[in-house]
Amino acid sequence: MSKGAIHGREKFLQTIANRLGRQQPLSHVARPRWKHQPQWTVFQGRSQDDLLEALKSQCSRIHTDYIETTIDALSSTLKNVVFHHGGGPVVTWDDPRFHEYGLTHLLQKEWPNENVDVHVWNASIGRKNIEFAEKANVGITFSDMTLAESGTVVVLSGNGKGRTVSFLPKTYIAIIAKSTIVPRMTQAAAHIHQQIEKGTIIPSCINFITGPSNSADIEMNLVVGVHGPVKVTYIIVTDR
Repeated sequence: MSKGAIHGREKFLQTIANRLGRQQPLSHVARPRWKHQPQWTVFQGRSQDDLLEALKSQCSRIHTDYIETTIDALSSTLKNVVFHHGGGPVVTWDDPRFHEYGLTHLLQKEWPNENVDVHVWNASIGRKNIEFAEKANVGITFSDMTLAESGTVVVLSGNGKGRTVSFLPKTYIAIIAKSTIVPRMTQAAAHIHQQIEKGTIIPSCINFITGPSNSADIEMNLVVGVHGPVKVTYIIVTDR
C-alpha cells in the first residue's frame, strides 16, 4: 500500500448515500449564503484606534493587564513586566518576530546582567520543552491576531511555537502589534479560511486565549487562575 493512498473510498461513500436514501454521494456541497449576517456589523467601520480602545476596555473585564508601548521601548517594557511578576524562569517561542522587534538579546540563556533563566522552544528536544514550561514563571509569545470585542489573543502554534508556553507558566505575556487587532471572531475565522484557500499551511492547533484561566461554580462565584496562568498581561506595540 502506497503512503497516503485512500482505498475503498467510493464504496464507503456509496454505502452512506444508500443509507441516507440518496442515489449517489454528493460531489459538491455549496456553502450557504445567509440573508442576515449580523456578525459582520459588530464594530463595523471602526478605525484601528477605535479597536484599540475597545480592546483596552475589554481587558479590564477579563482581569488582564493592558500596557501600551512602542517598538523602541518594547524591550525595557517587557523586562519591567517580567520583573513585576517575579522574574524568571522564562519560556518563549523560537519566533523570528523576537528578532524583528529587537528582543533577540532577551532570548539568551540568561538575560544580560540579570539573573533570569530563559528557555527558547526547541522542537528537536521534544517533551523537554514542556518540562521547562511547567517550571517557568513567565511564558511569552506574540499574538497572531487579537479580537477587540472579547479581548482574545489568537495564537497559532507550530514548529518552535509550542502551545504550552501560553498556559503552563504562572504568568502569560502576549505581545500584540496594533495592526493585528480585528473586531471579533468573525474576521479572525475569515482570515484563516482565506489562508487555507490560498494553499497556506495553517497549524493544526490554533488557540484563542481570553485573559487568565477562570471558572465559576453553580452560584457563579468567579475564581481567576484555576487551570492555567494566574496573571496575564497584553503588551500592545502601538507603532506596529
